[in-house]
Amino acid sequence: MAKVCSITGARVTRGHRIHHRGLAKKKGGIGLQLTKQVKRTFSPNLRVKRIWVPELGRFVRVKLTARALKTVSKNGAYKTLKKAGLI
Repeated sequence: MAKVCSITGARVTRGHRIHHRGLAKKKGGIGLQLTKQVKRTFSPNLRVKRIWVPELGRFVRVKLTARALKTVSKNGAYKTLKKAGLI
């Protein structure tokens, strides 16, 4: 399965890790120089959860981020899942 949140749509993003070298000015050097940028990925904080939906009387299994889990607990399971088009 893809690393995508069912509710927010958060997915893997790409970025760079920056490599530095040299001695810091504070320690008597000429400062840290940027030597290169290495590609990397940022993964969303995903969880697979079984959420109880009282209106349906059953559990719904969803893959969601920690932020989406807070949204579900704040707004209610049925309303949030309905808005996302999962039920």
